[in-house]
Amino acid sequence: MQNNYPIRTPLMNVMVAAVLKASKGILRDFGELDNLQVSRKGVANFVTEADLRTEKILYQELKKARPDFGFLMEEGGEKPGKDATKRWVIDPLDGTTNFMHAVPYFAISLALEETTPRGVELTAGVIFDPVHDEMFMAEKGQGAYCNQRRLRVSERSGDFYFVTGTARTPGDYMQRVSDLTRYASELEGTLRRSGAAALDLAYVAAGRYDAAWFARLQKWDMAAGIVCVREAGGLLSCAGGGEDYYETGCIMAATPAANQMLINFPNDQKRAVSKMP
Repeated sequence: MQNNYPIRTPLMNVMVAAVLKASKGILRDFGELDNLQVSRKGVANFVTEADLRTEKILYQELKKARPDFGFLMEEGGEKPGKDATKRWVIDPLDGTTNFMHAVPYFAISLALEETTPRGVELTAGVIFDPVHDEMFMAEKGQGAYCNQRRLRVSERSGDFYFVTGTARTPGDYMQRVSDLTRYASELEGTLRRSGAAALDLAYVAAGRYDAAWFARLQKWDMAAGIVCVREAGGLLSCAGGGEDYYETGCIMAATPAANQMLINFPNDQKRAVSKMP
């Protein structure tokens, strides 16, 4: 990847440097998966170790650069910092199942969360796809980029390309996820499930997908993607209505045109999704 990043703020330089350092091990581990002739449990353990190693590198690099910031990490949980207004939100390996099956659609996701008088705000995000050498970057008021290219959401008014995620648990939860997906499948366009929410959100920002929605994400799954979509001109809301998507994890990111189509999701189904635990 080129070193001439379009966003030259000290904060973004710190984030990009940490992610690039952590990605070296992930790429090496991914290269070994095809040659790993072990049981499913063995592969799972291998991936878990790769996940933990990546998170440890990110933690060490960010702690060195910004020692007072706190952390919210997928594996390591929450670690408060001296500065209670700032914390890193880290997913060391988004798309774990893809990675486990040697599918090259996964990423490292890193965001900065700040507490302001207006509430919690996501101010910077980086999503790095090491296989395709794509660094998605965004900072509040600075726009969104992929490597050297400025990102804008798609201007398509039809022939939409949608992406969503699936629930792992059966029953009512799965049904609520399926309701919105079923409605979207009736619209003009194509629906995909890819297995890496952070990259899906980055692809909305890049104009590749027109909308992405998920019924329940963790903050580390979506924090960086939220910044990228917002800075690329996309719209963010709860998949079933409302604006508290970062707290509920029920999120939809869309272009203005796709959003206009999806907000017509029937009201009774909207309420069901928005009340999802």
